[in-house]
Amino acid sequence: MYRRRRLVVGVLALALLAGIVVGLVFGIRWLVAAQPWQNLPFLSSDTSAVEEVPDPVPTLLPTEEAEPAATPSAENQPEACANGALQVSAVTDQDSYAAGENPQISLELTNVGSLDCVLNVGTSQQRFEIVSGSDTWWRSTDCQSGSADQWVTLAAGQTVSSTSPITWDRTRSATDTCDAEDRPAAVGGGATYALTVRLGEVMSQSTSFLLY
Repeated sequence: MYRRRRLVVGVLALALLAGIVVGLVFGIRWLVAAQPWQNLPFLSSDTSAVEEVPDPVPTLLPTEEAEPAATPSAENQPEACANGALQVSAVTDQDSYAAGENPQISLELTNVGSLDCVLNVGTSQQRFEIVSGSDTWWRSTDCQSGSADQWVTLAAGQTVSSTSPITWDRTRSATDTCDAEDRPAAVGGGATYALTVRLGEVMSQSTSFLLY
């Protein structure tokens, strides 16, 4: 009887062990075939399984890490030209004009100072005047149709000239005769005339010429 019980217990133990072995074999086969770990997001090689994070919304404001833009130093900016640093010259294209020749007049500007400076050289600042003795014959402002500003930096010692001379038609100007066709003609025959130019508050010396 005792031997039979031991035999029964041994058979049951072997059956249990065999069941465990079979279960392990089938379990390993299932793991190899199914590979359930592939569905885990942190191990998956499929990029579509990972949720995409949108880019941050762009901003027009600087971030904390951004460095402020460099601004030009006020020390490097030229100042406005002082009147004493400017020399204006009245220029004619010839010293004398034959009958029928119209003078071409312009100006020349020199920075006689030791520093670069900024100046308005536009037509809004230019004034041309032609006289004969004490008689004023022509002013550029009498019939000027428009004016403009033109700011430039003039280097120390630099000289600039007008690129577009003004033509004087040898007639007397007046604000009420700009469109007239019969304005008085200037006297010729070797008469002497003088041109002066003003740029802002700076006035030139007169330049003389002859009309024939």
